[in-house]
Amino acid sequence: MYVLELSLRLSPMPIAVQRKELAGAQELYGELRHALESGHPKVLELTCEKDENKRISLLSSEIVAIQIYEKTAGGSGARRPGFSFED
Repeated sequence: MYVLELSLRLSPMPIAVQRKELAGAQELYGELRHALESGHPKVLELTCEKDENKRISLLSSEIVAIQIYEKTAGGSGARRPGFSFED
């Protein structure tokens, strides 16, 4: 399972979208990145793979960061998403 986290302007909590396959996650990442690079605000609709009735729409100009990482099943000892130094 792969997670794409979107950080939104003036929002303390990110929006997370999951994809089962790496290819699907990378495709969505590319679409989101293209929307950011275009510089023209547009409405993006994201859906849930498991339940297609779950949807969220957001304005591309409100996205400030996107990260993609693999969701692990283990709780402790798992790597945190983002960038950090390992001791």
